[in-house]
Amino acid sequence: MKLIMAVIQPHKLPDVKKALFEAQVCKMTVMNVLGCGQQKGYTETYRGEIEEVNLLKKVMLITAVDEDSVERAIEAIQKGARTGSIGDGKIFVLDLLDCVRIRTGERGQRAL
Repeated sequence: MKLIMAVIQPHKLPDVKKALFEAQVCKMTVMNVLGCGQQKGYTETYRGEIEEVNLLKKVMLITAVDEDSVERAIEAIQKGARTGSIGDGKIFVLDLLDCVRIRTGERGQRAL
């Protein structure tokens, strides 16, 4: 089992969700987050003062998949999120040691 975490542009979320559903990856958690990377933010003037904004609005998508679905999920996220510009995001893949379905107590692969 793997845990896939993707940080993407907020406006690309519908495209990523559509691509994941087409790839038959339907379970996910989505959060609004702030972050910075290569974009390094931007500056704006507020009441005559220059303010540096380096934490930009992003969306973090988290999904747990079996070993057979990892590449399919990664390709779907890339397909939906890619614009070709700096700031498209990152995908992190981690080993998932265990999973427990609260309702039934099932564990591991069966709980996904």
